[in-house]
Amino acid sequence: MMSLGFARPFALVGLLALAGCGEAKKEAAAPQAPEVGVLVLKTREAPVSTVLPGRVNAYQVSEVRPQVTGILQKRNFVEGSEVKAGDLLYEIDPVQYQAALESAEAAVLKAQANLVSVRLKAERKTQLLKTNAASQQDVDDAVATFKQGEADLKAAEANRDTAAIALDRTKVTASISGRIGKSSITPGALVTASQASALTTIQQLNPIYVDLDQSTSEMERLRSQLQSGRLKQPDGHVQIELLLENGKTYDQKGKYSFTDSSVNENTGSVSTRAIFANPSRALLPGMYVRARVVAGVDLTAIMIPQRAVSRNPLGQATAMFVDKDGKVEQRIIEVAQAIGNNWLVERGVASGDRVIIDGLQKVKPGANAKTVEVTVDPATGLTLNPGKQADAGADAASAARKE
Repeated sequence: MMSLGFARPFALVGLLALAGCGEAKKEAAAPQAPEVGVLVLKTREAPVSTVLPGRVNAYQVSEVRPQVTGILQKRNFVEGSEVKAGDLLYEIDPVQYQAALESAEAAVLKAQANLVSVRLKAERKTQLLKTNAASQQDVDDAVATFKQGEADLKAAEANRDTAAIALDRTKVTASISGRIGKSSITPGALVTASQASALTTIQQLNPIYVDLDQSTSEMERLRSQLQSGRLKQPDGHVQIELLLENGKTYDQKGKYSFTDSSVNENTGSVSTRAIFANPSRALLPGMYVRARVVAGVDLTAIMIPQRAVSRNPLGQATAMFVDKDGKVEQRIIEVAQAIGNNWLVERGVASGDRVIIDGLQKVKPGANAKTVEVTVDPATGLTLNPGKQADAGADAASAARKE
């Protein structure tokens, strides 16, 4: 038998060997490069739009005012109803204007009768002049009197027409078609010609205007993209959608009416006007709306899911990418607008780049990463094939245990 003292060195050697084996296993089980899900970026067509604030304004506005003075006798409309051009709205007492018209007509008859007399007299004087029975002076006076009679007749006819117009204006009619507002006056009140306060207001609501404000920088960006050919307008014009205060989208599309020729010095924006059909009168003057202006389709758009983009302390948009050598890099990118759950990227990316979608918390810039290509639902922004990434991770863990 081996003595106890002789066996101790062998036991010590065995322990050291076991310890060395444990260290080798620890080295073999060293952590692998973290696995991340990446989306390979590709160019595609995407609508380019911007959301602008706006106010609804009536297509036409008519403030109804009396053009003659008198007592209001009758109101012939229902407040808030639709009226047509030419409809009778108010009636003013016509008695004095009817009398004035009759007096003016009588003056016309008098001038006509006088004209007949002076005309015959001028003709007789002209005939007598041929036989020297009348002097030239008599003829000249008779002709002058005749011309004066013609002038008097024209003046009388003008006065008659003026009186007829005044009488006609005792009936106040609608000058445009539209929705009429409340009446500011009731029958029995005195109204005066061209008074400051309107009797009522008519507004044409179909079609209707929406006035928008667009920054000069945004307008210049869209204009440069159109000129460069990057943006295309399939139907030849800009499309406009309205977002109502309740969050719903208005069911009618709009089109540009005009753009103002000057910039607002206080806001640095340009006013533009869009026109919308409004058959149901859902849009009313004064309403606040937002307009989504679709300038065109970007034929080479690159979009990144919003969950892959963050902001640095300077407010710049950043995203994490994996380069061809498997190293993680952080880039500053320029995003133009949000389209659903994606950002439309203006600068900083190219087709074929691999942006990290899943596992961002596992990596830092400069570190190595193992990539698993994933796809993303453009509507929800969620990963469509997370199982592929999970299976790959399980295979990697199994390989590590075997080692």
